[in-house]
Amino acid sequence: QVQLVESGGGLVQAGGSLRLSCAASGRRFSSNAMGWFRQAPGKEREFVAALTWSGGRTYYADSVKGRVTISRDNAKNTVYLQMNSLKPEDTADYYCAARYGGGVADLSVGRWYDYWGQGTQVTVSS
Repeated sequence: QVQLVESGGGLVQAGGSLRLSCAASGRRFSSNAMGWFRQAPGKEREFVAALTWSGGRTYYADSVKGRVTISRDNAKNTVYLQMNSLKPEDTADYYCAARYGGGVADLSVGRWYDYWGQGTQVTVSS
């Protein structure tokens, strides 16, 4: 089993920044990919960003492109989501997810991930 623990959420004013962290434990950290998703109240979960572990390729939702950066720290088994120029519409619970399965997968689709964290809340005030 893999445990994913998110942290770094909080309340921030519009235009501000936050860095979310996702620490993985419980299994040799060799996932194929890590992703960040978010879910706002009353809305469906949506993709934010993803990173492939081997090639380091990154993918972003159009809504956050240019404002968000996903990165990793292999030594700490941690993935980060740096969010800048935050907007009130970024308010949501943010979840990290790990994909261990092989093969080609659309990393923007949540069902391709094997493990999920409990989430961390981000609130952006206007």
